[in-house]
Amino acid sequence: MERAALMSAVLRAVPASCAVLAAVVAGMLFAPVFGVPALLLPVGVPAVAVLLATLACARHAALLPWRPLLLAVAGLLAVAETVLRSTTVAGLPTGRTLRALAAGITDSWQLALQSTWPARPDPALLLFVPLLVVLAAVLGVELLDRLDSPVLALAPSFAVTLLSQFYAPMPSGPAVAAALGYAAVGGVLLAFHSGAVVAVQRGVGPGQHRHPHRPGDSDRGGAAALLPRAVPSVVLAVVAVILAGLLPATVPPRYSLRADQAVPLAETRVTSPLDEIAYRLAHPGTAVFRVSGGAGVDRWPLVVFDAFDGVNWQPGGRYRRLGTELWPGGAVSVPVRTRSAEIDTFAAGAGPWLPSQTWPAGVRGVEPLVEEEQGTLLLPGADGVARYTLTWWQPAVDAEALAAAAIDPLVPGGLGGVGTVPAGVAELAERATGGLRPSFQAALVLERFLRQNYRLATGLDLPTGHSWPQLTDFLLRSGRGTTEQFAAAYVALARIRGIPARLAVGFRAPSAPDPDGRYTVRNGDVLAWPEVAVRGVGWVPLDPAVAPSASTAVSGVGLAAAAARVRAQLPAPEELRDPPVAPRPAAAVRPDDGAVSSAAMWRVLLGASVLMLAAWLVGVPSATAGRAWRRRRRAGAAAVVGAWAEVRDRLRAHGVPVSAGMTVRDLATSAVAVADRTTVDDIRRLAVVVDRALWSPAAPGEQDGRQAWAAVRAVRRGLARRGWRARLRALLDPRVLLPPRR
Repeated sequence: MERAALMSAVLRAVPASCAVLAAVVAGMLFAPVFGVPALLLPVGVPAVAVLLATLACARHAALLPWRPLLLAVAGLLAVAETVLRSTTVAGLPTGRTLRALAAGITDSWQLALQSTWPARPDPALLLFVPLLVVLAAVLGVELLDRLDSPVLALAPSFAVTLLSQFYAPMPSGPAVAAALGYAAVGGVLLAFHSGAVVAVQRGVGPGQHRHPHRPGDSDRGGAAALLPRAVPSVVLAVVAVILAGLLPATVPPRYSLRADQAVPLAETRVTSPLDEIAYRLAHPGTAVFRVSGGAGVDRWPLVVFDAFDGVNWQPGGRYRRLGTELWPGGAVSVPVRTRSAEIDTFAAGAGPWLPSQTWPAGVRGVEPLVEEEQGTLLLPGADGVARYTLTWWQPAVDAEALAAAAIDPLVPGGLGGVGTVPAGVAELAERATGGLRPSFQAALVLERFLRQNYRLATGLDLPTGHSWPQLTDFLLRSGRGTTEQFAAAYVALARIRGIPARLAVGFRAPSAPDPDGRYTVRNGDVLAWPEVAVRGVGWVPLDPAVAPSASTAVSGVGLAAAAARVRAQLPAPEELRDPPVAPRPAAAVRPDDGAVSSAAMWRVLLGASVLMLAAWLVGVPSATAGRAWRRRRRAGAAAVVGAWAEVRDRLRAHGVPVSAGMTVRDLATSAVAVADRTTVDDIRRLAVVVDRALWSPAAPGEQDGRQAWAAVRAVRRGLARRGWRARLRALLDPRVLLPPRR
C-alpha cells in the first residue's frame, strides 16, 4: 500500500516538474542574448521556487485554491533574491524591488533589444527573462491541473520559446540540443500524465487503494508500464531534432524583433566635430584626452559621417547599448587581434562622443552607446570627463594582400549620396583617378592626386565649411584647405567614381609620449580623413591632406601602416593600368545537386509549416484579445456597439450562425441551440442596452458602456460552461477575425 501511494505521488509530481522544467528550457534559449552563465541562476532559482511551492500545495489540500498566487509570489521572491538582490533589505523586498519588477515587465524586454549582444547581464535588461519563466511555469502547472491536458501545459513554455527565437535564433548545434531537451521534457510529461490517469482510473490515489495489491501488479504498473507511453516522446524528439537541425541551416531569419529597435536619443544641440576643426586648430594647445597603452595607434576616431546631401554631412543615428563584447561582423574576414588602452577625457574634450577605434570590442568604466556599423561611441549626458578602458579589434593584413584586395561596394554607408554635383567636379573626379575602374588602387591614385595638387592650410585664416560651395571653391579655385575640406572632397570624388568611402573625424596620435609614458592628445591633433571599404579588411584610413614630400611611417601592423606600404609601391601615373578581371569560374555540377535542392525545399516547407502553426496558435488569440481591448476602450455609444460586436464574434466562434444584418435579439434567438438559458437572457439584456444607446434621445453615458460590457463578461462565463474542448476550438478559430457574411 505504501509503495502504491509512493507511485501515485510520483505520477502526480513528475508532470508538474516537467511543466516547470519546460519553462526553464525555454528561458535558457535566450542564451544568444545574454550568454549561458548569466542566465543559470536567474532562470533556475525562480523555477525551483515555483516547483517547491507546487509540491507544497499538492501535500496540503487547503492551499490549492491559493496555488496560483502562492506560486507567483514564490517565483517573484526568488527573482528578487537572485536578480534584484541590491534592492532588498535583509533579503526582504522593498519599494525599489517592486518598482524594478514593474520596470522588468514594461521596459526590460525593450532595453535588451536596444543592446548589442551578448548584452550586459544588468537587471534592467535581464529581468524580463526570469519573469517570463515564472509566468510560463505557473501557467503550465495550472493548465495541467485544471484542464488535465499536458499539451496545453506546454503551450506557455512553447510561447516563450517562440519569443526567444524572435530575439535571436539559436545556432544549429545548440538548437538541436535545446530541441532534444524540450522534447524529452515534453515526452516525459506526456508519458507520466497518462500513467497518472491510468492510476486514477484504477483507483490508485494519494493515500487510498480501491483494488488490493496482487503479485505482479508492480511489474505491470511500474516503469515498464510507462515504456509504451514513452513512444510519443521519442517521436516528438525526432521531429524536434529534424526541425532544429534543418531550419537554422537556412538563411538568416526574415524577421527579428531587434531589427527596428534602437536607443531613442534626446534632442540635444551639440556642435558637430566636423564644424569644430577650424576652432581646434586655432587653439592647438588645449588638451582633449590622455591615453595609456595606445602605442602604435596612429589616430583616434570620434564620429563617422556617411550621409551627404550636398549641404550637410550626417553621422549614423542607430545607437545601441554596448554589451559585454562586440565583434567586427561580416565586413572583416582577415585575422584580427585585440588591443586595449586606458583613456581619460577632459572637460574640453569631444562632448558626448568618446575617442574610440573603428572596431570597438568592449568598454569598462562607463556604459556608452555604440553605432554598430560605424564604431562610434556616445555617452549621453556626459560633461566631457570620463575614464574608461577601451578594447578593440585590429585587423591584421600585409601590404601584398591589401594591394590585391577588391573594394566592398555593398558595405553600408559606403556609396551614399553626394547631392547635386556642381559642374566640372565629375570631370575632375575622372581625371583624378586616371579613369581607372573602382578599386583600392584607384582610391590610392585619388589620394595621390589631392596630395600633389592641393595644399594644407596653416596659420590663423583657416577655411571652413564642407558643403558643395566650399568644396567647389577648394577643388576648382583656391586649392587650399584644412583636413576638413580634404577629407570631404575625397569622399565626394570617390563616391562619384564608384569607390565606397566615408568621412571620419577624430585626432591623430602624438608622435612621442609624455615623460610618464602616456600620450596627451590636444586640439592641434584634430584630424578629418576618408576611409575606403576594402572587401574582407573593412574600412582602411587614408591621408589625402599629407604633402607628398612628408615622411609617413610604414612600420607597424595597423591598416594605416599597411596602406602606407601599398602607397609607396603605387606605380607612376603613366604606368597605371586597371587590374585584370579574373574570369568567373564555371559552376561545377555536382552529382548531388538534386538532393541539395530537395533538402532546401523540405527546409522551406518545414519552416513555413512551423511559422504557420505558430501564427495560428499565437496570432489568432492575440488578435482577438487585442480587438476586444480596442473595443473596450471606446466611449459612449461606440463602447456599447463594441460590446455587441464582441458578443456576436464570441458566439460565432462557438458555432452560432451569424449574418451582418442580425439584431441583438435575432442573435439571442440563434444562440439557443448552443448556449444555455442564462446566457441567452444575458444577450437579451444586452439588446436593451443597445437599443437605449442607439435610439434614446439622451446621449449614452459611461453607465451604459459598463452595463454592456458586464453583459459581455456574463456571456463569456456562460460560453465557458460548454467545456474546454469547445473553448479551445473557439479560441483558435480564425474565421472570427473576418467580418460576418452578408
